[in-house]
Amino acid sequence: MKFACVCQSGLGTSFMVQLNLQALLQEEGLDINEFELDHMDVGSATADSADYFFVEATLTSALPNIPAEKIVPLNTIIDREVARVALNSVLDRENISHR
Repeated sequence: MKFACVCQSGLGTSFMVQLNLQALLQEEGLDINEFELDHMDVGSATADSADYFFVEATLTSALPNIPAEKIVPLNTIIDREVARVALNSVLDRENISHR
């Protein structure tokens, strides 16, 4: 499964979210090698770039070509628990067992 972390410029913020998701996947007892994580800017995000797109909530409108069900909005990008809830909702949706 591929996750894309998206921000305005595709640099710091999206990379931070990517690192958080990697750590959270491990904390949830999952094999990180079964997931592909990348970070990108909003202009580079295409519907076939990933299975799910984690993005700061105010940027969701900047992804008009991404199906809504593939967008995972984060109300804050610095709170790991917000990212954990979002990640777990995706894992649950995909029937992936986790802690």
